[in-house]
Amino acid sequence: MLSKKNIKIATILPYKENYSLEKASAASLWVSEFYKKSKYKKTNFIFGNTNSKRYLTKNYININLANLKFKFKSSTNEYVNKLTKEIINKKFDLIEIHNRPLILSQLIKKVDSRYIFYFHNDPLSMKGSKTINERLFILNNVQKIIFVSEWTQNQFFSGLDEKLKTKTEVIYPSVNRQKETKKFKYITFAGKLNFSKGYDIFKDSILKILNEFDDWKAFSAGDEERRKIYIKHKRHYELGFLKHKKILDLLNKSEIAIVPSRWEEPFGRTALEASSRGCATIISNRGGLTETTNNAIVLKNLDSNTLYNEIKKLINNPIKRKFIQKLSRKNIKHLIFENTKFIDHIRESCHKDFSVNILKSKLKIINLYNQGQKLNHRLFNISVGKKFTNGFIRNNHDVLEISDRDFIKTNRNFNLSSSRNTFQKYLIETFRNYNPDILFFGHTKNIDVETIHEMKSINKNLIISHWNEDPIMPSLDYSKKNLENINLYSELSDHNFISTDPSIIKSKKNNFNFFFIPVDRNIECYNVYDLNPKKDIFYAMSHGVNRAILKDGIEDDRVYFLNKLVRKINNIKYDFYGFSNKQPIWGPDFNNALINSKMGLNLSRGKPTKYYSSNRIASIMGNGLLTYIDKKVQFNDFFNSNEIIFYNNIDDLAEKIIFYSKNDKLRKKISKNGQKKYFKLFNETKISKYLIDVSIGKKTTLFK
Repeated sequence: MLSKKNIKIATILPYKENYSLEKASAASLWVSEFYKKSKYKKTNFIFGNTNSKRYLTKNYININLANLKFKFKSSTNEYVNKLTKEIINKKFDLIEIHNRPLILSQLIKKVDSRYIFYFHNDPLSMKGSKTINERLFILNNVQKIIFVSEWTQNQFFSGLDEKLKTKTEVIYPSVNRQKETKKFKYITFAGKLNFSKGYDIFKDSILKILNEFDDWKAFSAGDEERRKIYIKHKRHYELGFLKHKKILDLLNKSEIAIVPSRWEEPFGRTALEASSRGCATIISNRGGLTETTNNAIVLKNLDSNTLYNEIKKLINNPIKRKFIQKLSRKNIKHLIFENTKFIDHIRESCHKDFSVNILKSKLKIINLYNQGQKLNHRLFNISVGKKFTNGFIRNNHDVLEISDRDFIKTNRNFNLSSSRNTFQKYLIETFRNYNPDILFFGHTKNIDVETIHEMKSINKNLIISHWNEDPIMPSLDYSKKNLENINLYSELSDHNFISTDPSIIKSKKNNFNFFFIPVDRNIECYNVYDLNPKKDIFYAMSHGVNRAILKDGIEDDRVYFLNKLVRKINNIKYDFYGFSNKQPIWGPDFNNALINSKMGLNLSRGKPTKYYSSNRIASIMGNGLLTYIDKKVQFNDFFNSNEIIFYNNIDDLAEKIIFYSKNDKLRKKISKNGQKKYFKLFNETKISKYLIDVSIGKKTTLFK
């Protein structure tokens, strides 16, 4: 392990960033000033591209791109290629990239290292960080992201879970304390002389001021090749582009500084520097400008009249002006010494921890669902919640299971509300004691809204993910109630997972994710294609799930479908349960019947809906039965016709059942292929990892 002072750091600037004394911009100044104060000055090498020979600091390595042989070559690609050679040769421990997400995305493919990324501009305006997926990529591949203002940080997290901010910091451009200097009646504007910087507003107001106050002068420091804004007055001096040191000298002499930017400034360095050098500073409220100082006058309206009035007030009230100047010089908001110590601390922590996980690798998880204890666990073999728990544990996380319905039923006397209230208290206290990182809950209506709010107040970093495996077809009365429940919890949860294509959900919240019903080798443990089943096709409905007997008068469209199918498949041995006085089966009885059939029908209640299937699909395919499913469910997005059998209608289904009942070799082959594919894509370990990755904001995909 290297000592702290030997941490070798590569700082990479954008290739167009001019790291020179003649024409340094904001990012270059930021890097150079923190470099000078850092304890890692001797082991920190700065990379960039400039034609100048007068660099801002030592330890600068110039990557010259002036000799590109072909103009159509990508400068970024060439820059990264040359950087890669330098970095590999010098064996850096830590790589810092400033303001170019595209450089990061390319470099991490070439160099395995620890990365810190710095945003100096609006992330939403930059190539490589405009989209949510691009920003998640950055979060997942760096140890830390540093922003120059809270405004840039908030822009980055637009559309993202703010819980992920724990991997980021705001470190402002900073200055040293300055000695008091002699002031002159100067009013100064420093920056691009264009519309976006509010130079036209400055022009209109300053002409009125100069005409009204004969003893004051105005200065403009900056340039604009395409500018069309000119200020013509004998006491206005246009200085053109100045070196940074000369701008600071001018601010030291100035009484008043103006920063009337229309542009959403990522930070606004000029305002900070003007204030720290004792200027009475007037700023707009755009972007991060208001974060530069606590002592500036903020324009309520960004127009020349408002600016004129504020300047005039300062001129006419020298006591107030001197007070603001003194306060600005004394109470500097961002000091270079303090912030450099913070950056060095971040470097050290990143050097110690090579993990790229957004959260710690081992999580504490509460998984709340109905375990069926009061039903003697006869639903074990179709329990999605149990498979999630198994997957979480097999991914090396710690899991606490809570069964909501069992708790309420056990504690129920004669008052449902009383037992429900007792459950809320139990849940909050359990939560407080266990203190999980993530709460997963599903297939429940028993968590009160107030309980969720209470848990969030206990742990502000808590991630809440709700999952639902029930049908949500709008045409079903049962589904309507389920959909109401989903929409209720979606407002309270960070993420929602449903076993139906999310497009069916009409919600303002964009936090719905599809999950596939998982298989688990401890549960789906048979290979029916290797057995000799006596029956041809199996199907079981869940009517009477609570009583384990048929409920009187409970029938749906599946009953009519199955009765019609039976009439079409003569000489086929079918084994159907849960209707027509054929009692539903559970537990071992379910498994015994299942594995005694060659084929299984995946038929769900309601109209076929994109991607929806109950636990039935895992039971049938996972145990190696040849599986039939309606083509309109669109499982052909995951499986092909050599893995599962798609049917168009009941006549097509009947024909295919008859065909495969007579073609055992082909039936076994397709069954085996389907089972293999299912376990590869949607096993309990993979699905559980997917749930966690989505929950913590990690870029992931389910179907690989």
